Order: sequence, then C-alpha cells, then structure tokens
Amino acid sequence: MISKRAFLHSAACAGISLLGVNAARAARADLVYPTRQVKWVVPYAAGGATDVLSRLICQHLTERLGQPFVVENKPGAGSNIGTQAVITSSPDGYTLLLTSTANAINASFDPSLPYDFAKGIAPVAGVARIPLVLVVSNDLPVHSVADFIAYAKANPGKLSVASSGIGTSLHLSGELFKAMAGVDFIHVPYRGSAPGLTDLMSGQIQGMFDNVTSSFELVRSGKIRALGVTTRERSETMPDVAPISDTLPGYETASFYGVGAPHDTPPQIVELLNKEINAALADPVIKARLGELGAIPIAGNAGQFGAMLVVETERWRKVVELSGYK
Repeated sequence: MISKRAFLHSAACAGISLLGVNAARAARADLVYPTRQVKWVVPYAAGGATDVLSRLICQHLTERLGQPFVVENKPGAGSNIGTQAVITSSPDGYTLLLTSTANAINASFDPSLPYDFAKGIAPVAGVARIPLVLVVSNDLPVHSVADFIAYAKANPGKLSVASSGIGTSLHLSGELFKAMAGVDFIHVPYRGSAPGLTDLMSGQIQGMFDNVTSSFELVRSGKIRALGVTTRERSETMPDVAPISDTLPGYETASFYGVGAPHDTPPQIVELLNKEINAALADPVIKARLGELGAIPIAGNAGQFGAMLVVETERWRKVVELSGYK
C-alpha cells in the first residue's frame, strides 16, 4: 500500500512532468509558422529568371507549409526599393526577399544607401547561380574569346557592348573583362536585357554580357553567337561554349539568387525555411526546371549562405573599384 508521503511525492512529480509537457506544447505553439500568407518580395519587374525562380520555390513552400507564399514584384532603383521594404518589415517571417547579385554590388556601388544590407537582412538560403555569357552580333567577324580580344585591340573604342544597366552584374562583368583583357569598348546601358538583345540581333551593338537564361534560345536559334561563359565550369544550357577563363585565367562572374528575411527573424523560422527551400532544390522536377534555365542550385544551411554573401560582396567590391563607376 502506498504511503501518504509517497503518494504526494508521486503526485507532485506528475504535476511537474505535466507542467513540463504543457510548457513544451506552449513553446511549440508559439513557433507555429506560417499561419497566414507569406509575402515573397522580388525587387524587379515581373518576368524573367527572378520570377521563374521565385514562383518555383513559392509553389513548393505553399504545398509543404500549408499557407500561400505569394510573389510581390517591387522594382526600382536597382533592387534597392524592394530590399529596403523588406529590411523595414516586421521580423516575423511573413516578408521575405529574393536576394541577388545586385545586393552584393550595391553595398559598394552606392555608399549613400539608406540601409546596411549586411546588418539589415538575415540570410535564409541560397537558391541558384546563373552563369553569364559573352554574346556577339552575327555581323562581328569573331568566333572565340581570343578573336574578340584581338578584334577589340585592333579596333580600340569602336566596339559597343550592352548591359542591363549601370552597376548591374552584366555591366560589371564587362568592366572586369576589359581590365583583365586590356581592351577598350563602349558600354551601352539599357533598361533590362531584352532591348539590348534586340539591338544586338540587329547589329546596332556588337556585344553583350547576359544571363544564359535570357540568351540561350537566341543562341540556339542562330540569331546571336556565344563566345564564352563567365563561370569556370561550362553551362549545362550551353555545353559547347567554353569558359572565358580558358582564355583569361582567373576571370569569373555569375548572377546569384537566394532568400533573406528582416534581421532578428526568429532562428526557428529561418531554419524551417532553409530546410524547405533545400528540399525544393532537391526535388527532381524543380532541378530539371532549373537546368532548363541554366541555373545551378545553391544548397546549404543559412550560415553557409551568409558566408557566401560576404564573399560575393567582397568580390564585387573589387570589381566596382576596378571599374571606377559610382
């Protein structure tokens, strides 16, 4: 027979245990996420690789987490308007940012920015890298990177090379090429890749550094010619096009995309999002779609993506300084 003292001790222990279970349940309840729509801010106009990448991941997150992840395009000022909107949002996991090369570039390109990207955004996960490619008009009598360099040296200042705007990865990839190859050409900035590619096809300009995503169909159809990709490895989308670094050792650039959240977003939410985004990148259907876009998945935890952002910011800082642009 259980003594009164033993009974009371047992009851007390059970009560403490029950309190512990209830506390754990309450803690988990506090971390239930998401319970409503999540806004995924793309700081660019609708259309193009940024939208495709975002919608692929958002569809996966919607299906896995049971709440809609909705893409909201907020373009302007070289991605700064959308970026600032996310930085100043509540750090509750309900506003996310499609981060990109522009964020790494702008940190050095515009010292007057009203925010500090490194301090204002918590890295969540990488999504993909997209190689750039040097493409030229079919009218230009060159068929390799070496030919292009030789032609540029023989015709200093006579080549016009387009980009999607001053301070973009496309523009600065050209500036890095100029410096490393010791050539000179005229930079012609456009409002996006599409109008630049249109003038390239018509022969109004002679060359362009562009994302493989938007140029590979034009290359495949023979409307423009690809000379070299900017990554050290060949692109799956353009396997016959050699890396520029084969001719210019050490040359390397790429566009990258990832996900960030306002600083102080709870680490449990960051960890959950990172886990699900990595699961999306491993999904065979999504992997195949990324391959069609020429995109290379960026897997890893939030800390690894944060370290990558530091490396990329330093890499582009050097290119910005080299270019002399502000």
